[in-house]
Amino acid sequence: MSSASRPLRILQILRAPVGGLFRHVYDLTHELAARGHEIGIVADSLHTDALTEERLGKLEPLAPLGIHSLPIPRTFGVADLTTPLRVRRLADELQIDVLHGHGAKGGLNARLARIGARQRVSLYTPHGGVLNYRPGSIAGQAFRLIERALIGATDAIVFESAFAQAAYVEQIASPSCPGPVIHNGLMPSEFEPIAPGPEAADFVFIGEFRSVKGINYLLDALVDVRTPGGRPATLVMAGGGPDLDAIKAQIASLGLAARVTLLGVKPARPTLQLGRIAVVPSLAESLPYVILEAAAAGRPVIATDVGGVKEIFGQTASSLLPPASAAALRGAMQAALDDPTAAAREARIRLAHIRAGFSIAHMTDQIEALYRHVLAARAPAAFTQPSTLSS
Repeated sequence: MSSASRPLRILQILRAPVGGLFRHVYDLTHELAARGHEIGIVADSLHTDALTEERLGKLEPLAPLGIHSLPIPRTFGVADLTTPLRVRRLADELQIDVLHGHGAKGGLNARLARIGARQRVSLYTPHGGVLNYRPGSIAGQAFRLIERALIGATDAIVFESAFAQAAYVEQIASPSCPGPVIHNGLMPSEFEPIAPGPEAADFVFIGEFRSVKGINYLLDALVDVRTPGGRPATLVMAGGGPDLDAIKAQIASLGLAARVTLLGVKPARPTLQLGRIAVVPSLAESLPYVILEAAAAGRPVIATDVGGVKEIFGQTASSLLPPASAAALRGAMQAALDDPTAAAREARIRLAHIRAGFSIAHMTDQIEALYRHVLAARAPAAFTQPSTLSS
């Protein structure tokens, strides 16, 4: 077997298995393992619970190099100095080729553990990472300084959207290493259509109950939306979070208790059956999986023009709404109910765009090629560089 095609030994490093970051790590690990690569996982041992253990347990069959728990503090701590040394020793023991850090702390450990090690490379996928901290805050300033200092120890940065890439360049620096945009991908089963159930609500929201998700604007918009027959429109909401009580209070104050159903935290695909039109009224995003999942299932989606959402919408991006506007949401929701044929036509156009560029196979093809590209750059005699690699 040539060195350019041999299976790689890869250590995926993340702090906590939550949100889109964990979804990305799981999908990538699943596909890399199916291609014959050997994977290990490093995750935080400081803050763990039953849900964390359950999620890491899902990775265990895909990770023959083991699931390793090491202290990774959320902000700053002594472990930020000691854990990278432990990761480096672990990488030596496991003969790791690729250290791939996810999120700010995963990236910190991957890159510090790579310093001085000629036989391996470090990659970093921010998933927001340091960009999630306010630029003017002490933590934000400190993390940005550290991020700039780590660029020299980074063999490649993987941006999940062009929006994230531009934000990094603006707030941190232009990477001196390869920095391609590689969109998140979906499993083949996620492209199977989902039809709404007979008792489905008019609209469905799936996401965290936090102010940044724009839920208060959605509820304000819902008040005056009616079906063509004059019935007040209905909404189901799946999720949880710190603003749950405030959302319940707003529902009550707007008189929406009979029209809004709170489901708690639920998986996306089964929940999509419970509403006819997905609404994502976020004030900020990177590349939200919920829009990918809804659109891949063939469902109409109403969303705001934030982050990398226009990259998902493709040629239908002109229908995106300004954030923080109940009036814009109200108009789009009413239009979708008044003309379901047009909403379905737009959904088909969007599905074709996502099917072409957002599959897990396409995502992994690019990341796998990037692994081999940066390995070749560090050890040219041992690896063959792919002929093309976008940045």
